[in-house]
Amino acid sequence: MEDSELRDMMVRTQLIPRGIRDKRVLFAMGKVPRHLFVDEPIRHRAYDDCALSIGDGQTISQPYMVAVMTELLELKGDERALEIGTGSGYQTAVLAGLAKEVYTVERHGSLSMQAMKTLDRAGYGNIHFRVGDGTLGWPEESPFQAIIITAGAPEIPKPLIEQLDEGGIIVIPVGDRFGQRLLKAKKLNGELQGEYHTPCTFVPLLGKYGWTDESP
Repeated sequence: MEDSELRDMMVRTQLIPRGIRDKRVLFAMGKVPRHLFVDEPIRHRAYDDCALSIGDGQTISQPYMVAVMTELLELKGDERALEIGTGSGYQTAVLAGLAKEVYTVERHGSLSMQAMKTLDRAGYGNIHFRVGDGTLGWPEESPFQAIIITAGAPEIPKPLIEQLDEGGIIVIPVGDRFGQRLLKAKKLNGELQGEYHTPCTFVPLLGKYGWTDESP
């Protein structure tokens, strides 16, 4: 089966039946070549309904989780989006197809470099990369109209709240190191108004305003 057919099947069997309705998100998920972001030995599993290892203790998220987090951002196309946790670059690619500019931060230099190469080969030109502590955000490029964190955190890091534009939306898995729920929060009159969504399990967000390596 061709990769395009596998993507179409992924959208029809994994995303639509679970309630993903945003047509722009469904189009992006059906267009981004997920197999390019998966290591060759497990590339045949690229469109499976699960997360996959990408090395350095990190994963490429389950397609449904990428779709639901992206849908919660309510992207219209003119946003400057900040992503914390570049990982494989797959979520980055989905964002790049839906937002004006994407700024992505990854703490692992090797993952950031590999994602940069993959995204460049795929033809994306609206993505900016940084290696560092994602909990600090990217202050000199703020404010952002959308912020997505692809790692579990005990709470929303304060710098990211400060870098979120008025009317902007932040989506983040919040909980302990072993299980979280997606939190969608919108900044209104300088304050966040949030609501919880689906349960999830992400790798921990490490950094000054996240978990430390020594945390239980």
